[in-house]
Amino acid sequence: MKYRQLTKEQFESLHKEFAQFLATQSIDVKEWQDIKTNKPKVAEEEMNIFSDLVWDDVLTKVNYVEHFSKTSANLFKCEDEQIHRIAIKVNWDINLLEQKGFEWLMQNPMDNSVEIFKGSKPYNVERNLEIFDLIEKGSSISKGEIYDYINSLVS
Repeated sequence: MKYRQLTKEQFESLHKEFAQFLATQSIDVKEWQDIKTNKPKVAEEEMNIFSDLVWDDVLTKVNYVEHFSKTSANLFKCEDEQIHRIAIKVNWDINLLEQKGFEWLMQNPMDNSVEIFKGSKPYNVERNLEIFDLIEKGSSISKGEIYDYINSLVS
């Protein structure tokens, strides 16, 4: 498996798409029930293949991810060949995970207590795998507004 299997909730929300996926392999509802009951390994493999297809589709469309902690933020712009990172560290007692702390950062990004670092690098592994790893470590897919705003200030 390239990524990880979708959660039960994710499968439930994609039940139509999963049914279409099975149909492309000439597996109808009755046959799927039989496979789940009598061939659990085959059922697991079908679910894994579908999960990889979904993850690949989602990750290919990702342009930005971000990760916030109490006193830092990591903002990523994911291009085809390389990934760009803006790392922000706030050097005083603030909580960027709370609305008040986040708003303070957005209003005071050039404050003396804020350190901003920028860098870029080619992907170490396949692009989608690297983005998936960031998501698995707690990053969220974003629209990139924060990245673009901070980048415009430090460019």
